[in-house]
Amino acid sequence: MTDHDDARVRKALQGMDFPATRNQLVEYATDRGEIDDATLTALAGLPEARYGSIDDVVSAVPHRPGTTSNR
Repeated sequence: MTDHDDARVRKALQGMDFPATRNQLVEYATDRGEIDDATLTALAGLPEARYGSIDDVVSAVPHRPGTTSNR
């Protein structure tokens, strides 16, 4: 992900209560309605886990959605 992508993930999850699972992250971002397709795909591509903070989410988002490579 680029710095711009990181900012989009942070914006989509602004106000999210942590810890949260991947499904909770996707649901929250979708419900807020402030998520584009690329960011939604990136969040949906996260490994199933419980994330303790938004920083944990940003560092776990695949570099290219659909891959398992991190930055």
